[in-house]
Amino acid sequence: VVHEVEERLAKFEFPLGYHAQLLGEAAERRAAQSRLVYASVVAAVVIFMLLQASLRSWRLAALVFLSLPAAMVGGVIAAYLGDGIISLGGLVGFLTVLGIAARNGVLLIHHFLHLEREEGEPFGPELVLRGARERLSPILMTTLATGLALVPLVVTGNIPGQEIEHTMAIIILGGLITSTLLNLFVVPAIYLRLGSLQARSPARATGLGLEPSPL
Repeated sequence: VVHEVEERLAKFEFPLGYHAQLLGEAAERRAAQSRLVYASVVAAVVIFMLLQASLRSWRLAALVFLSLPAAMVGGVIAAYLGDGIISLGGLVGFLTVLGIAARNGVLLIHHFLHLEREEGEPFGPELVLRGARERLSPILMTTLATGLALVPLVVTGNIPGQEIEHTMAIIILGGLITSTLLNLFVVPAIYLRLGSLQARSPARATGLGLEPSPL
């Protein structure tokens, strides 16, 4: 509606010194969306730096960070199947999905590293499969708890007073599905691939907290 009004105003000729300007809720929403986009860019940079500080590896931080956009695919599909409009609530929903996916990804990789460093599990498919199985329940419980809390907002529909929450809930639910699949299948596979490309020399093993095996 706002876009149509702007198009009609652009065709209207005002007297010299006069112009039309849209104010009210539409202008406030547009300004809020612009601020949220800038804040999202800053948040993305901060998330990447926190990932690097947590994992102590630029490579693993890049692995988790670059996999995060795939977690939002479900949110995009859910928004398209809904009203097809990504509002302010939708942007908040995407940020929420990013946070959940980043948290699960970091905990999953930390568990892989724990199995290798602390329990002496040799790097390979067995380590990745064991780590994914042991993190299966926590990831599913996080997804189910968050999803069940949002179901009432989806079921009640886009009623007055819930315009922002309804769109946000739909996008989060869709994003939870893809982020869960991402953390359970994609992240372990990529971690296994990246790990297999690293030269695991005795010096590197010692740096990881592992003792080199005697000859």
